[in-house]
Amino acid sequence: MKDTYINQMNLPPNLISQNIAVRWLLLLLGWFMIVLGVIGILVPGMPTTVFLIAAVWAFSRSSMRFQRWLWLHPKLGPPVRNWYSYRVIPIKAKILALVMMSMSFGLMVYVSRDDIMMPLLLGCVLVPVGFYICTRASHAPLETPTYENGAE
Repeated sequence: MKDTYINQMNLPPNLISQNIAVRWLLLLLGWFMIVLGVIGILVPGMPTTVFLIAAVWAFSRSSMRFQRWLWLHPKLGPPVRNWYSYRVIPIKAKILALVMMSMSFGLMVYVSRDDIMMPLLLGCVLVPVGFYICTRASHAPLETPTYENGAE
């Protein structure tokens, strides 16, 4: 029954590395990302979901057990699943990201008053990233669309 539930959860594919050293490094990276994600829950302005997405990626290449644990975790799993399934960035995270990017840009302009090149380069990175963030969905769909007669 649990395997059926996991299959219904749209778990990312497992691509376990055949190299044991790579698996151990990815496992350590996954747990490091979990630690950073949990710190992000506690520290305002530090992201959480990005680190958890990286942890799922690392676990998908090193440990099915930890990949499933994170995917099905009651607190940490939903944002990861929403990103993986629907590319959702919650509105609170969008606002926080845009505010932090704006503050970083303002600080760069202030620090490099005499040199316009660094703020210009930073702006060339932050504008497309901000656009990408703004154009992602803010909520997962309430219902999965159903198709009649097998047609999509």
